[in-house]
Amino acid sequence: MRRFSLRERADWREKARSVGFGFHEMYGEPYWVDNAAYAFSMEEIEEQIEAPTEALHELCMALVADVVDDEAALRRLAIPDAHIELVRQSWHNGDRHLYGRFDLAYDGTGPARMLEYNADTPTSIFEAAYFQHNWLLDQVEAGALPGAADQFNLLQESLVEAFACFPPDRIFHFACWTENEEDRGTTAYLMDCAVQAGHRVEMVDIRAIGVDAEGRFTDPGERTIDRCFKLYPWEDMLREPFAPYLKPGVFVEPAWKSILSNKGMLPLLWEKFPGHPNLLPAYFADDPRAADLVDAVSKPIFSREGENVAILEGGKVAEEAPGVYGTERRIIQAYAPLFTSDGQHAVLGSWVVGDRAAGLGIREDHGRITRNLSRFVPHIIDG
Repeated sequence: MRRFSLRERADWREKARSVGFGFHEMYGEPYWVDNAAYAFSMEEIEEQIEAPTEALHELCMALVADVVDDEAALRRLAIPDAHIELVRQSWHNGDRHLYGRFDLAYDGTGPARMLEYNADTPTSIFEAAYFQHNWLLDQVEAGALPGAADQFNLLQESLVEAFACFPPDRIFHFACWTENEEDRGTTAYLMDCAVQAGHRVEMVDIRAIGVDAEGRFTDPGERTIDRCFKLYPWEDMLREPFAPYLKPGVFVEPAWKSILSNKGMLPLLWEKFPGHPNLLPAYFADDPRAADLVDAVSKPIFSREGENVAILEGGKVAEEAPGVYGTERRIIQAYAPLFTSDGQHAVLGSWVVGDRAAGLGIREDHGRITRNLSRFVPHIIDG
């Protein structure tokens, strides 16, 4: 594993805008990095990233099967009592899931370690699946990369295949906060994959969804929403005024993903699979064993984009990100150093589509906490 520099494409910003990647810059800060990349050997990809990703996914699915009927465990995950049955039915009905992204710490010398699982509303799928692939093709064509250069990137074909597993017997709605350019761009890309799989699709603002007299969700055209991808967290959906109308089988990701989409699953995983080489020791903050993790990371169970995450050194806060979370329960996870080069700390985003590892995206930051404005850097396989 190494980071290297190369000449950026002169027209990459125009290419980004032409394909709807308007969020290549966010809040005046660069998000996409065109003049650098990370390189891996094929052995690293296959043995240190792809295989561990599938192993971690299997551990997570085993955890869901283990705790979905355990009300005490579901309460530890802050799933409201009123919706425990929804989560349980969603799992036992076999509600299909689509994708997720493991954030891994890997420095090229040891096993990849799971930092967390973005199992419900992971973003950066467009840039990982589509834009970095185009970057690779352009750089090879320009002679900046060798013709044999490759990527770990089966994402687009895997997404189309996964959408094809949903029967095309109804409109497939796609919901997000459409005023947010990143959310809209991510959702539009997934809609395109669904179209390629043969679906009729419709985008709807998550705030415009209604409920009819029979308790069914509807779009602004008064059409029933029978199947809907939503880029909106389950921890929020379960606490919205419309929560009593939630039913299994409607939303993707399904309700059982609420077990995996909060960081409370990290101590539960460590409890179920202690010593697993791809897991880090983790405990709920009120567990006395958490005090034994002197160099550690403190995380609210519902934090996203690194908000309110703190790095502890010698039991004291060494680095902390601001945010709107932090009032809920916290977990303490052993600290794992990130790959560092040129003053950048890199987190590997390893994607699962369906039940298989399907691709890699990398984000880096000057700090050790990956945040909303951390930059996306493409990768290659060069040996």
